[in-house]
Amino acid sequence: MAKPNYQYEKRAKELAKKKKKEEKLRRKQDNAQRGVNDVDEAPAGEPAEAPAGGAEASPETAPQA
Repeated sequence: MAKPNYQYEKRAKELAKKKKKEEKLRRKQDNAQRGVNDVDEAPAGEPAEAPAGGAEASPETAPQA
């Protein structure tokens, strides 16, 4: 039986990761040139986080009786 070539598999995996990283960087640069927000950010009309005062208590933080 043939011996697996782990170095080839590792190199192929590294090249795939490098290619993906370069494509992501290129997309970010293109978006920055066009003035488009990142995907992770909230849309312009919606707040990114809840207010610090916390007028509304979410079910996760509300005290349970």
